[in-house]
Amino acid sequence: MPEPAEARAGVLAGAPARCFGDGDPLYEAYHDTEWGRPVHGEAALLERIALEGFQSGLAWITVLRKRPAFRELFHGFEPERVAAMTEADVEQLMGDARIIRNRAKIEATIANARAVVALHEDGTTLDELFWSFAPPPRAANPAPGEVPATTPESVAMAKALKKRGFRFFGPTTAYAAMQACGLVDDHLATCPVVLERA
Repeated sequence: MPEPAEARAGVLAGAPARCFGDGDPLYEAYHDTEWGRPVHGEAALLERIALEGFQSGLAWITVLRKRPAFRELFHGFEPERVAAMTEADVEQLMGDARIIRNRAKIEATIANARAVVALHEDGTTLDELFWSFAPPPRAANPAPGEVPATTPESVAMAKALKKRGFRFFGPTTAYAAMQACGLVDDHLATCPVVLERA
């Protein structure tokens, strides 16, 4: 889950607070329409894995603001196109201030795309592998303080993807990706998204 402190920014008196993102229209839209909703498809999942990796050590809003450039420069996260990127492409990306210029994370994204292609060659998909770690649904949405940083499923996912050649994807990043892609529903019980379902 993105930073809890950001959830308190810009909250109107008496209005239920989002889990995060209040006060920034881009952040609010991401929270309300994307985060926690099921994501399927190779490019969509590769994008989420890549962006969660780029977010490590940074505020999620920083990644969101750079997302259009990431999509452009990483060819819409189409695995085959990203897998074909070369060292010259890495150097070009390192010079483009529109994205987060971290060589290890850029190289990990390309390596992860190659790992997706290898999955296909083995007769499976990232979608199948990723979603195989979805835990049973919770009986109720969590309260503040009840959201874990990792779970047994995220540890197992990180281990399995590492074995398949994925990089920059430890248990904490895996759990953040599980939250973002709807494998778990960590919208807080007090969040407007949850209250609107009632």
